[in-house]
This record gives sequence, C-alpha cells and structure tokens, in this order.
Amino acid sequence: MIDLRYVKKIVELLDGSSVDSIEISTDKGMKLRISKTPQQRGAMVTPAVPLPAIIPQAVTSSRLTPSEGVALTAEEEGSAKVEAPKVKLLEVKSPMVGTFYRSPEPGIPPYVVEGTRVEKGQILCIIEAMKIMNEIESEYSGVVREVLVTDAHPVEYGQVLFRVDPNG
Repeated sequence: MIDLRYVKKIVELLDGSSVDSIEISTDKGMKLRISKTPQQRGAMVTPAVPLPAIIPQAVTSSRLTPSEGVALTAEEEGSAKVEAPKVKLLEVKSPMVGTFYRSPEPGIPPYVVEGTRVEKGQILCIIEAMKIMNEIESEYSGVVREVLVTDAHPVEYGQVLFRVDPNG
C-alpha cells in the first residue's frame, strides 16, 4: 500500500512545478500516476484536478519518472516566477514520450546550454523513442534561458523542455 502522506507531498511538489505528471512504481507491482491535466485515451477524459490513482502494474508501461526530478523542477520554477513579470519566455515542449539527451552522443558538448542564442529550426536536443533518435528543433529564435530536463531522463508528451527568451 502507498502511504497517503507520500502521495500528498508529491502532489504538492507537482503543483509548484512545470512538470505535468509523474509515475511511480512500487516493489509490490503497484503504480501511482499523478497528473495536472487531463489525459485523452480514445474518448475517455480524466478530471483536470490533481488526482492520485493506483493502477495495477500490468495495465501500464514500466517506465519510472524519478521523484528527484520533480524537486529540481520546483526550484527552477521558483526562479522563473521572479523573471515572469519582466519577460514572457516561450516554451519548447516535447512532441513525444521518450528519453531526453542534450548532446548527439556521450562525451560531446550539449547542443545548447542556458544563454545559448538559437535560431528557428536549430537542433536543441534529441529524444529517443523506440530506439529511434529524434532531433528536436527550436520553434523560436532567441536565447535559451532555462533547460528544464536532466540529460538521459524520461520525458512526457507536452512536457516543457526549454524556455526561450525571444527578446534576448
């Protein structure tokens, strides 16, 4: 059984971050998925409020989103709120579920870091999905102000990867 205090703490971290959803698996085959926005699966739509749900392991994939990524994102979200009144940052979101990579291969410098000037169409990262490496291009020209995902970590569809300042 999952401790409800643990679930409540995760919901609070999720509310204060830019992360949209999180999945956690237990050793006993249970899976917990918490999401801020509705998921569409065929004609079914879930409620838009944060709602913990315990799902049997066999029903869903075995991917695990690390909880330490939520804490890091929550800290980054706090720094973004300080900037928000000054500049409207544009978000580059993940077009798919997969594994995020900042560089084309290990040991090579990342495509972009915070402060890098990018042009529309420039490669920002790679997302590996089903053993296929997909280059993710910038939708905007500007300066990368935030990189919100850790290298080699899983990402969800629609998750914010980068924030770009179009005036930078």
